[in-house]
Amino acid sequence: MTDLSHKPTLPNDTVRNTVWIAVAMLLTMVALKMLGRIVWCECGGWSPWSWDIWSSHNSQHLIDPYFFSHVLHGFIFYAVLYFCWKSGSMVHRFRAAVLIEAAWELLENSPLIINRYREVTLAQDYFGDSIANSMFDILACSLGFLLAHRLKPVHSVAILVLTELIMTLAIRDCLLLNILMLLCPIDAVRQWQSVH
Repeated sequence: MTDLSHKPTLPNDTVRNTVWIAVAMLLTMVALKMLGRIVWCECGGWSPWSWDIWSSHNSQHLIDPYFFSHVLHGFIFYAVLYFCWKSGSMVHRFRAAVLIEAAWELLENSPLIINRYREVTLAQDYFGDSIANSMFDILACSLGFLLAHRLKPVHSVAILVLTELIMTLAIRDCLLLNILMLLCPIDAVRQWQSVH
């Protein structure tokens, strides 16, 4: 049994990892622009965040409540890559997590997923993320991965569960509900989520 409490530290290669993230984000920005995504909220306001998931500002500013779901992506990618790619170094797993998140941002902002969100989730007016929001989602995932690397597994699980509970109470949505509703929509859950 592998001891998860003993974790090798990431090599002191901050510059290469920063360049890796920057290149991944740049390529994702270009691809999102080609998909027709806007750079910033059409409202023109410069508030870095928007907390109202029911408004047209949702997913259009740097940070929204779903930012925390993307942090959890990092926790989950850390665990999955740890168990499924034991021969990979921490740096390679980190870079893989960044690429997976970037790929998700492209898929999430494709007409296929945007229409799916509109059909089966509470986000019936959803029209995709702004490019700026997608970039912060990638950074959120990176942050989550690095936090999971530093924390003991029990602490990572506690943060994941607590974040899901807080999001469920605050906005009637969370990562688990989001996945459930995308894959197997339940009318009772959608009706409960629509009460605000």
